[in-house]
Amino acid sequence: MALDVYVGSLTRYYAGAWENPMEKAARERGMPQPVRPAGPAQAAKSQARIRPKILAWRSALARALGGRIRVPLDWNESDEARWFADRPGWDGFGSLVLWAAYAEHPSLRLPEILSEEWDHEDIALTRSTAEGFKSRYSHLVRNVEMWLPVAFEITFEGEDVDGRRVVMGSVSTLRRQLADLNAATWKASPLEVAAWGRTRAEGGKVEESARRAFAILCELARLAEVERLPMKLDH
Repeated sequence: MALDVYVGSLTRYYAGAWENPMEKAARERGMPQPVRPAGPAQAAKSQARIRPKILAWRSALARALGGRIRVPLDWNESDEARWFADRPGWDGFGSLVLWAAYAEHPSLRLPEILSEEWDHEDIALTRSTAEGFKSRYSHLVRNVEMWLPVAFEITFEGEDVDGRRVVMGSVSTLRRQLADLNAATWKASPLEVAAWGRTRAEGGKVEESARRAFAILCELARLAEVERLPMKLDH
């Protein structure tokens, strides 16, 4: 199954007024497209209908969190908010999660190839997500599906806009933890990281796949923080 990462307003996301990289490439080649808003006018109408639901959800989330987050939950949900998307894929994202887990359990040996059951059976990840363990990469390894453009240290589980239970984290904390992961392992320069994002991992090797996903998440998290927009997994 494909895995994309979206940065933008949740209004736009739930209105379907965005494209993943494969949809964009297909459109540019003139290939048939999935059902999306027919054009700018229809997209704006869909967003206008959905926005009150998003704002109500955000207010309810803030009330539910109470004092656990001491800054307002606020970001741009207007039609003018920019959006971005890229595709690390499950192999890339999973490899990056494992790279982080093994970085904090160096006595364990990183697998060369990503297992299909990596999210359930990997020993390093199990240790990194165990109750009471203080992970240095919590906003990456703890099954987070949405990062909010607000600064806080915790991750928490709550209902998303559709009522699904998901784990949420912070964009700025994710950015810091990604930088810490690089400093502890690859020690790559910004130019090296940018080059990773332009390559394709061959053969399913964990480290190669992790590097490409790292570059993608670093750039999208940067944009999310600069533009004050949520970032979420799409699958």
